[in-house]
Amino acid sequence: MHIVLLSGGSGKRLWPLSNDIRSKQFIKIFKKENGEYESMVQRVYRQIRRADPEASVTIATSKTQVSAIHNQLGEDVGISVEPCRRDTFPAIVLACAWLRDVKGVPEDEAVVVCPVDPYVEDDYFRALVELQKAAQRGNANLSLMGIEPSYPSEKYGYIIPADKGQISSVKAFKEKPDAKTAGEYIAQGALWNGGIFAFRLGYVLEKGRERMNFTDYDDLYSRYGSMEKISFDYAVAEQEPSLQVMRFGGQWKDMGTWNTLTEAMEEPCIGDAVLGEGCENVHVVNELDVPVLCMGLKDVVVSVSSEGVLVSDKEKSSYIKPYVDRLDQQVMFADKSWGSFRVLDIEDESMTIKIILNPGHRMNYHSHDRRDEVWTVISGQGRTIVDGMEQPVRAGDVITMQAGCRHTIIADTELKVIEVQLGKEISVHDKHKYELEQ
Repeated sequence: MHIVLLSGGSGKRLWPLSNDIRSKQFIKIFKKENGEYESMVQRVYRQIRRADPEASVTIATSKTQVSAIHNQLGEDVGISVEPCRRDTFPAIVLACAWLRDVKGVPEDEAVVVCPVDPYVEDDYFRALVELQKAAQRGNANLSLMGIEPSYPSEKYGYIIPADKGQISSVKAFKEKPDAKTAGEYIAQGALWNGGIFAFRLGYVLEKGRERMNFTDYDDLYSRYGSMEKISFDYAVAEQEPSLQVMRFGGQWKDMGTWNTLTEAMEEPCIGDAVLGEGCENVHVVNELDVPVLCMGLKDVVVSVSSEGVLVSDKEKSSYIKPYVDRLDQQVMFADKSWGSFRVLDIEDESMTIKIILNPGHRMNYHSHDRRDEVWTVISGQGRTIVDGMEQPVRAGDVITMQAGCRHTIIADTELKVIEVQLGKEISVHDKHKYELEQ
């Protein structure tokens, strides 16, 4: 099975655990059998492998998410990188062009496309395998999966099938309705439109060429920013006469808000938190090394991270985005391909950061024009390279780099470092990368 996972999101609806770099699918909030926590993207990737060990997985995403994907899934997962956001139709066409021109997938092979972040069980991925087979048979140009609705939701569009069969032709698409209209659709046998598609690769490439007039992957990538912003539903699904939908009746939840996310948590508290007397339906996620105490709260979510603190009624938490839009704050934490960082303190002319490098990884070899840096190793062993000179480092060592100096640090074991940046103009844009000669 070739499967494309659409990984987008602005990281605002689950603030303060998410930000512009770490969207909701990268938050480690789901407990595994061994007691460790995993993120939505890790959970979905593991479930795909269980349903089809030979599946070819490609994640279509923005540049800002690539490091987090490598951090959580490793270097082997396929990634189709969008130069900028242009909605789902251009993203899917770009991923299909990448599959054909970079990975060599034949145009007559079927591909499944779905979001990266639904909360589902293994039966969902077994159903995706069947959807792929239906698309490969070629009885329709486009095959959809429709979710049997559990309530009249106003958040989803609806697919109205022509009959009650497991696989049916599509009678109509309906936009997101009000609750009353949604109930009327459901009475007609309507299914939630979960944005899950399957098709032969050449079909979408042809649709892409018709609308975007590109020749190959490189051509599309180079002109991607000028492409029309349009969804796959509008550009393709709602225009296609040869269309079929497959029913899915298993668990399917959109983890788009704090309210729905806490429903999937197996325990009320993650991190250092205590629920006192009188607490009912309270969930706490605390990423800081400070205790959180809740007393007498009901139907509340509490979330604490370097980005800020959220205390909200669960129902009201769905309306968080406009308030987060008002916040003007730099990114305070991020997962990187080599590890992670967390900002500890910001002053007018300094910034202090805690860095964790995974064993066998290193930062880019780089320099800065307008700031000096000081590294203090607090645990682990590794090596630094400063202007071409390599030296071993361990806990207690201090390394100073002046502006203009080329430098990197390599972790032989897990390496924890406190980095102090000093300068009048500290900016993420003040960075030059270089090839490191081995």
